[in-house]
Amino acid sequence: MDYQKIKRVVIAGGGTAGWMAAASLAKLLGKNLDISLIESDDIPTVGVGEATIPTMLTLHELLGINEREFMAEVNGTFKLGIAFESWRDVGKDYIHSFGFTGKDCWAAGFQHFWLKGQQLGIAKDFGQYCAELLAAQQNRFAVMPKGGLNYAYHIDAGRYAGFLRRLAEKHNAKRIEGKIVSVNLHNETGFIESLTLASGKVIEGDLFIDCSGFRGLLIEQALHTGYDDWSHWLPCDSAIAVQTESVGPPIPYTRSIARESGWQWRIPLQTRVGNGLVFCSRYMSDDEGIQQLLDNIEGKPINEPRVIKFLTGTRRKHWNKNCIAMGLSSGFIEPLESTSIHLIQRSITRLMQMFPYDGIRQPDVNEFNTQMHAEIINIRDFIVLHYHVTERTDSPFWRFCRSMDIPDSLRHRIELFKQTGRVFKVPTELFGENSWTQVMLGQGLMPEQYHPIVNMMSDDELKNFLNGIDQTANNLVKQLPQHQEFINHYCKASAM
Repeated sequence: MDYQKIKRVVIAGGGTAGWMAAASLAKLLGKNLDISLIESDDIPTVGVGEATIPTMLTLHELLGINEREFMAEVNGTFKLGIAFESWRDVGKDYIHSFGFTGKDCWAAGFQHFWLKGQQLGIAKDFGQYCAELLAAQQNRFAVMPKGGLNYAYHIDAGRYAGFLRRLAEKHNAKRIEGKIVSVNLHNETGFIESLTLASGKVIEGDLFIDCSGFRGLLIEQALHTGYDDWSHWLPCDSAIAVQTESVGPPIPYTRSIARESGWQWRIPLQTRVGNGLVFCSRYMSDDEGIQQLLDNIEGKPINEPRVIKFLTGTRRKHWNKNCIAMGLSSGFIEPLESTSIHLIQRSITRLMQMFPYDGIRQPDVNEFNTQMHAEIINIRDFIVLHYHVTERTDSPFWRFCRSMDIPDSLRHRIELFKQTGRVFKVPTELFGENSWTQVMLGQGLMPEQYHPIVNMMSDDELKNFLNGIDQTANNLVKQLPQHQEFINHYCKASAM
């Protein structure tokens, strides 16, 4: 078979996904490629996703991004985790932190030692053995040498896209202004040959990356790839976003506040706050959602509330023929655990690892799709967990979530933890054992037993073990400055 060498990469759409792909490919592979990005000034990006997770630091390290410059440009603050308020039940809160809680042993996770400590009355709350969680509660933060805090960012998505654009163009990626009006396919192979713009200009390419958002202009409208609908497990289908003026110093975590038909986010940047409401339209109208959000924000709104509609699920293939979907065009789980930018990053990394310089080979395509699908399934299950394992019965929405059918893969994880206290991370899975443990305990799922290896410790040894971890975490946090104080010293926002 005659394989066409890949020299011209065309990215359809800008925003975070498009410019992240352009910057990564241009900086890390660009000497061998001609990279173009088509973007229309007339098409707004969704651009409300302002919270990230620690994996972003890995990509930034590869791209050689200076953290202080980046944070100043994107109006950024630091994030140590997510506070889940009223998710277990009204008034019952917990934090899912990015840190590691306690110390594991070869046979059992820390939760087993903690469980026995709880039974003996000598253990504090689970999260109190995690430095990141304590720092979040005390509004403290600092970037430390290796062995310090695990953290991520709160960023202005529009500024981030601009930051990445400058990086991409510095490494010879080209931006083409225009609106795509047709996708032109090869008569025999069905591969994409070119894109026609409203101006009549035709952009030819060998590999196309679809960053056109929910429309899926290439991957779906042209290639009819298909979509797996997950709304029976993730029923929220609407979001409302509004920005507000800051009324106080930024906290180093995202707030996720459960409401009667969904949940509200609050993401603090240096000079403003991002707010939103994610909800299910079966239980709440757009007008009711807007009113609920405006009734529960702090500070004066900067813009008009914007309604965004979505369908939770995933594209059946993320790589189809010579097109790879990234960002919203590949699917959408929902923003609860800030995974959207991570999945863009994973798509980019996998593409670079499998880049088809000498032509597209089906085994590469199949492996890419298999890996992406497995990663997304595990993230989906983690998000469904938050909704399903709850004690809330105060509204039709929460009663539905408690009683809804769930994927068998998630049911197994829940029963495993409930009956044995065990959690096992799937290889290449985003969320580790500690994340699953934090959320399951936080949502009120308490294991029926702990691993018997814990009994190798006497009660006094267990008490000293727990106290030692507690003291180490507290001693670390006491050394940290206040979050705002650190930002002022490290990465004060630049005017733009």
